[in-house]
Amino acid sequence: MPSETSRRVLAEAHGTFGHTADTAAGMATFTRARVVRFTTLAVGAGCIALGVHALLTALGSTEEQGDWRIALMIVVFVPLAAMIVACLVGRGVHLAAGVFAVAYPIALLAWPLATAGSQPAPDDGPWIWLLLNIATVAAVLAFPFPLQIAWTVLVPVQYGVVRLAQAEFAPEFWAPVILDVVYAIILATVLLTLDRVYRAVATRVDRARVDAVASYAAAAAADAAERERIAVAALMHDSVLAALIAAERADSPREHGLAVAMAREALTRLANAEQDVGEGPDAPIGVGELVERLERGAREVGIELQADRILVDETLTIPGRVGRALALAATQAVANAVEHAASAGLEVTVSDGDEPGGVVIVIRDHGTGFDLTTVPDDRLGIRASIYARVAAVGGRAHVAPTARGTTITLEWSPPA
Repeated sequence: MPSETSRRVLAEAHGTFGHTADTAAGMATFTRARVVRFTTLAVGAGCIALGVHALLTALGSTEEQGDWRIALMIVVFVPLAAMIVACLVGRGVHLAAGVFAVAYPIALLAWPLATAGSQPAPDDGPWIWLLLNIATVAAVLAFPFPLQIAWTVLVPVQYGVVRLAQAEFAPEFWAPVILDVVYAIILATVLLTLDRVYRAVATRVDRARVDAVASYAAAAAADAAERERIAVAALMHDSVLAALIAAERADSPREHGLAVAMAREALTRLANAEQDVGEGPDAPIGVGELVERLERGAREVGIELQADRILVDETLTIPGRVGRALALAATQAVANAVEHAASAGLEVTVSDGDEPGGVVIVIRDHGTGFDLTTVPDDRLGIRASIYARVAAVGGRAHVAPTARGTTITLEWSPPA
């Protein structure tokens, strides 16, 4: 079973990101959100093409009366422009699409009044026809499924009725108008079906992904528990028992001293057995060695880095396990800056802590930053490799992303 310390450290790391223990609360969002984003971008691009065509046609149209044409263009093209902007930036899509989906049928209702007295041609569709399927797609983006179906069928039918009413139901208009209506319904049905299929597939992918992560986490927990059992058993056999045997057989002061040293080493390793920072002695290391480890880790991720030392006490030492944890966490922060910020403005400073004997490591870059709340639960680069690792040795980690870059601060102070 995982140790109480491991559970506490992981809970603290999860709490830093604001997540609860209920994984199912946000499980089916990763792939689905990307499918929705791709859909909105595609709709925005299509709206630009059709919207420009319709606008140019409307500017040269002679079917509507002058004032009516201006009013209809405002009612139709202003919401369309807002919808295009919303789709491209990915914000307010539901609202903007919903407004256009409602404004378009209203414009259709006014079309017979706007074109009263005109002589339409059977084979020459009006500019408002070019935006028909944009209205049905807008309903897909904005409305629940029953209303999507209603818009898919009723809006093309409304266009057909309006077009026939404009032509006073002349016989030569029936065939082309019915073909237009059928074509619009088929196209709208295809677009609606594709959207439903893509979203369903994305949801299944998300569920499979979460199941895979859960299975991996269970396997990793079992493996960690087994490794811990083996490590503790080896520690008991190799260190503790060896120290007890040495103490039992010690006859001279030198042998007594050796037995005491062995016992101290065994107790240190036993005390650190639950810490997820690797095995090894807890002998103090200097800040200089900590900086060397950090710079060596940076070279391993492909960058030559020289940390700035701002130290009042150059002889400062910290426990070995703390040094290992801070070096590994700082290396992960450097790796993140290399991967996500292309090392832009990367700098590392090591300084004294606020309390005597403490140490602070600050890693800064000038990348684009990121939003902590959008980091998926299964991405462990920050959560486990920085937050949990530093918390395991009694330290604190703080990640502060902004539009001008990211600052990661690692702090450790000796216990009171």
